[in-house]
Amino acid sequence: MEKKSSSWLEFAKTIFWAVVIAVVFRSFLLEPFSIPSGSMIPTLRVGDYLFVSKYSYGYSRYSFPFAIVPFDGRIWRGEPEYGDVVVFRRPGNESVDFIKRLVGKPGDRIEVVDSVLFINGVEAQRQPVSLDPEDPAGQDPRVMPFTETLPNGVEYLVLERSLDIANSRADNMPEQVVPMGHYFFMGDNRDRSNDSRIDVGPVPERNLIGRAEFLFFSHNGTARFWQVWKWPFAIRFSRIGMGID
Repeated sequence: MEKKSSSWLEFAKTIFWAVVIAVVFRSFLLEPFSIPSGSMIPTLRVGDYLFVSKYSYGYSRYSFPFAIVPFDGRIWRGEPEYGDVVVFRRPGNESVDFIKRLVGKPGDRIEVVDSVLFINGVEAQRQPVSLDPEDPAGQDPRVMPFTETLPNGVEYLVLERSLDIANSRADNMPEQVVPMGHYFFMGDNRDRSNDSRIDVGPVPERNLIGRAEFLFFSHNGTARFWQVWKWPFAIRFSRIGMGID
């Protein structure tokens, strides 16, 4: 009986320390996230799984599970940069995680005119490009891909839809000044993203979770968990390990 009790105690200790290590790793180093929507296509696709660096911008209460550490502001603060792909808690509904691209810092003047982004009165330059024929976004004839360049030289792909007239609110936004202590975000799939232009608004610094770093898994959704025989055709092997720019 004593040996059995001792075995259970050792097992409980092992589980306890495993949980502690996992929580520390997730809170302070890297946290996994999945992509549930197409707002960041073509950079991120539905079914992508990625790691977010928690240390990039320092830590707030939302860096920890269930926001269990009650403190204001950030500690060991790091400055987000233009073009960073960031996971954050949605203002006003902090139980929801969003992932978007940072295009405006505190004090910046942000404006969108006929889908073109202006930062402090300067147009973010765009160049038409072609998408990979295997990219699902490139199969829609209405989609127009561009390379967009931010003030610090960061380049990335964005998508516009030439025949989509239902998004004038997103394609034409009067100039807004980003409040101090806040950041302005937009999705790369411009006509399919609810972001700072629309209902999300500027995001308080305390809501930032971390910077998206790289993909550790990706699938196209055609295979269920138990359909092992379909896995080789559903997994996007070329995207695994891909860095996020």
